[in-house]
Amino acid sequence: MREHTVCFTGHREIRDGQLREPLARVVESLIHQGFLYFGAGGARGFDTLAADVVLELKAKYPQIHLILVLPFVNPFQRESGWTREEIARHQAQTKKASRVVYTQEAYSRGCYYKRDRHLVDCSSVCVFYQYKASGGTAYTTKYAREQGLKLINCAKSAPWQAAQKSRGC
Repeated sequence: MREHTVCFTGHREIRDGQLREPLARVVESLIHQGFLYFGAGGARGFDTLAADVVLELKAKYPQIHLILVLPFVNPFQRESGWTREEIARHQAQTKKASRVVYTQEAYSRGCYYKRDRHLVDCSSVCVFYQYKASGGTAYTTKYAREQGLKLINCAKSAPWQAAQKSRGC
């Protein structure tokens, strides 16, 4: 299944206002290449956008599946900053996903990294949105690179990325 699976990772703050369309084109291209499973981590920002894109494309490609890989049950109850709209969107995605995986039941130190490693370990492609070289997204893309995944960065501006080998959206 790994050879047919894509994972997403990205920052919670989206700086590129027109990210939805390029992301949809990348996902659709991956579908045409035979990818069927799309794993997202359920966080605000890029994870949510990626899950929305997959669910929208599922109407056109019913064979594809959104797999939500969450670090624990109801992360919005632990993290600050979730709006009511974001919580409702998260809950709707959880209901529409083909599968929801919890890497553990409750929060603990390192649970987000555990979730991120699970996403990478089950995938052969990582589509990401990264514009800085630090934080959880940087950790995940570094891990994905080390594991030999094909990497596709959807950030328009990532000056630190010049030395990195990845395709763009």
